[in-house]
Amino acid sequence: MTVSHILGYPRIGAQRELKKVTEAYWKGDVTREALEATGQALRLSHWQTQQAAGLDMVSVGDFAFYDQVLNVSVMLGAVPARFNAQQEVSTGSVDLDTAFRMARGRAPSGTPAAACEMTKYFDTNYHYLVPELHKGQAFTLASQRLFDEVEEALQAGFTPKVTLTGPLTWLWLGKTKGQEFDRLELLDSVLDVYSDILSRLATQGIEWVQLDEPALVQDLPLAWQQAYERAYHRLQSAPVKLLVATYFGALGDNLSLTTRLPVDGLHIDAVRAPGQVESVIDRLSPHQVLSVGLVDGRNIWRADLAALRERLLPLKVRLGQRLWLAPSCSLLHVPVDLRQETELDAELVNWLAFARQKLDEVVTLARLIDNRTTPADEQRLSAATRALDERRESARIHQPAVSERLAAITAQDSQRQSPYAQRSHAQRRLLALPLFPTTTIGSFPQTDAIRAARRAFKAGELSQADYEARMREEIAYAVERQEALGLDVPVHGEAERNDMVEYFGEQLDGFAFTRFGWVQSYGSRCVKPPIIFGDVTRPTPMTVRWSEYAQSLTQKPMKGMLTGPVTILQWSFVRDDQPRATTCRQIALALRDEVCDLEKAGIHVIQIDEPALREGLPLRQSEWQAYLDWAVESFQLSAAGVSDSTQIHTHMCYSEFNDIIGAIAALDADVITIETSRSDMQLLNAFQDFAYPNEIGPGVYDIHTPNIPDIEWMVTLMEKALEKIPAERLWVNPDCGLKTRGWAEVEPALANMVEAAHQLRQRYA
Repeated sequence: MTVSHILGYPRIGAQRELKKVTEAYWKGDVTREALEATGQALRLSHWQTQQAAGLDMVSVGDFAFYDQVLNVSVMLGAVPARFNAQQEVSTGSVDLDTAFRMARGRAPSGTPAAACEMTKYFDTNYHYLVPELHKGQAFTLASQRLFDEVEEALQAGFTPKVTLTGPLTWLWLGKTKGQEFDRLELLDSVLDVYSDILSRLATQGIEWVQLDEPALVQDLPLAWQQAYERAYHRLQSAPVKLLVATYFGALGDNLSLTTRLPVDGLHIDAVRAPGQVESVIDRLSPHQVLSVGLVDGRNIWRADLAALRERLLPLKVRLGQRLWLAPSCSLLHVPVDLRQETELDAELVNWLAFARQKLDEVVTLARLIDNRTTPADEQRLSAATRALDERRESARIHQPAVSERLAAITAQDSQRQSPYAQRSHAQRRLLALPLFPTTTIGSFPQTDAIRAARRAFKAGELSQADYEARMREEIAYAVERQEALGLDVPVHGEAERNDMVEYFGEQLDGFAFTRFGWVQSYGSRCVKPPIIFGDVTRPTPMTVRWSEYAQSLTQKPMKGMLTGPVTILQWSFVRDDQPRATTCRQIALALRDEVCDLEKAGIHVIQIDEPALREGLPLRQSEWQAYLDWAVESFQLSAAGVSDSTQIHTHMCYSEFNDIIGAIAALDADVITIETSRSDMQLLNAFQDFAYPNEIGPGVYDIHTPNIPDIEWMVTLMEKALEKIPAERLWVNPDCGLKTRGWAEVEPALANMVEAAHQLRQRYA
C-alpha cells in the first residue's frame, strides 16, 4: 500500500478563526483559556479532515499561534535575554506570551521589548521569526507544547506523524548577534535538545518524525554539508523513524549527501524539481522510504491526475511499498477549502484545488497506482481530465493584443530619459523638499469603520456613491492628520484598498478573486492572493481619481501608490501555462499605463512597491541572473514612461539585500525605502559597500509592534545611517505601511518621527 500523507496543513482555519481569536486575545477581549481552546479545536478539526480524506497519518506539530520557526526557538530555549524569560527557560515552561513578545514586542503580560527580526521563509511570502544566536549559547528543552499536542492527537485516536523544523535548517535561518562566530559552533547543543525531543516523542508512541530541511535545496558551504552528515549520524540513534523533508527546489549538488543520510525516509519536491526523482531513486538505500511531492503545495491549480498516475507507475514498480505520496511542501501556502467559494464562477472553480482538495488528490493518486480505486476516485480522475481540457481550450485565457504589445517592446521602453544624477536636480526644483524629507510607506490604519463600509458595499447594503463618499472622508482625514503632523510628502492613506495586490488585481483583466482564499503571511496577518488565470490588461485607470482628490487637499506633493509587477506576480497564484516572466511583463505594461496617467494628473511622486523582489529570487545562485533580468526589466517597464521631474519611489521590506544590490540599483528608482529598524541599520551595509547612487529611506521604526518609537532612538538610528549615506540622499520614514496599526499608535509615532527629522536638520543642515 502506498502511504499518503502531507507535510503540513493550513492552521488559520477555514474562517480565519485563529487570526480572530489571537487578535482578540492581544486586545484583552478573550482569555488565554479561550485562545487555547480555539487552538485545540482547530487542531482537532484539521486532524479529522486529514483522516476523513483517507491519509494514512495526520500531521502534528504544524500548528503555531504565530510561526513554526518561532515554536522551535521557544522549544530550544532560544529566547533573547531582553524578554526576561530565564526562569521559564530553565524550568522548561516558556510562556505563550513570551513567544508573542518575541514576535511583536508585547503581549497581554510581560514587559514590552524590541521584537525579533522577521523575514521571508525561503522564496515564499510567509514570514518567520529569525532565531537570535549568540556565541557560547546553550540550549535546553524549554517548552512542552509539542508533546501536549501529540497527546491530544493520540487521545483522539489519530495516527500522528510529527513535523518539526530540522536542526540544520533552524540554524541556517538564524542570525548571529553580538560577537561574530560560526553558527555551527552551536550545533552540538542544538542536537542535544533534538535528541531529547525525539526520545520524548518515542515514549509517547510516535513512530515517524518529519524533520524539515529545505536548506538542502540551497547552495551550502562545505562545512554545512559536512554538518548534515555529522548531525544525522548522531540523530540516527533516536528511537523513532526520521523522514527528512526537502522542498522548494532540487537537491542539486546536495543530492548524494542527502541520500547518504542515515534516516528512514526522504521527501523531495517533484513539482519544482521533477527531474531529480530518478536520480534520487538511483542513490536511495534499499531500506529508505521516498516521499514524492507531486501535488503542488504552492499553487492552486487542479492536478492532472491522469498524467501524474503515468509518472508514478514506474516509480511504484521500482520502490514498491517504499513509495509515499504527498504534496510538494506544506499546504500552509494555499487556502483551506475550495468548497466555500460559492460566488466564484463555476468554470474557474473547476480548474482549482485548495488544501482540502489536495488531500483528495494525494489519496486518489495513491489508490490509482495501487489499483484499489473507489468510484469516488474514478470520478475524481475523469473530472480532473475534463477540467484540464476545458482550461486549455478556454477563450478567456489569451488576448492577441497583449501578445502583440509585448512583442513590440524595445530596450528604450525600460530606460528613463536621463540618469539619476540629472533627474535629481529636476525633482528637487519641482518638489522643493527639505533635508531629511519625511514620508510614510503608503497605508494608514484600516479602521473598523472603513472595513464596515467595505463589507456593506460588497454586500449591496451601501451604494457605490455612498461608499466612495465615505472613502473620500477617510482620505481627507488622513491628509488632514499628515498636514497637522508636518509630513513633507503625504499619501492618501489607501482607505479604499482591501489589500495591496488584491486591489489592483480586481481592476485588471486576467485576474479572479476568491472570497475565502486566505493564506497566512505572518502571525495573525492573512492575505487573499488573486488568481492570475489569463492575459493581463488594464481596462481603465485604477488609482488616479483617488490620488487627484488627495492632491487637491494639500499644497505638498502627494505620493501616488502602486504595487509593482514583480510583487503582484509573487503574491498571486500565477497561471502555470506560460513562463512567469511573460505574465510579469504583462502586468508591468498595465502598470506603466497607470504611472503615466498619474503623472498627467499632476502626481509627481509615485511609489511602485516591490517588497517581493528578493522573495522571488531562485534558491540556487546559478538561476539568479535569469530571474533578475526579467524582474528588473519588468519594474523598469512600469516606471520608465515618465519625465525626469517625476520622482519614482520603491519600497522593499524584510529582505537581505547584499546579494542582489546590483539588481536593486538597476531598478533605477529615485528613492528606495527599506526596513532597517529591527536590524539596527545593518541592512544599510549593502548599500554603503555597493556605493548605492540614489536616495534611501531607511525605516526608522518597526510598524509591526504597537510600541511607540522614542525620538532620540530614531535620531540615533539615522545617525548610524549617516555614517553610510550622505544626508542629502536620506529620507525619514517608517519601515512599512501603517494599515495594521491604530491611529492612537500611529499619530504619536509619526509625531516623534517628524520631530526626529527636525532635530537631524538642526544638527546637519
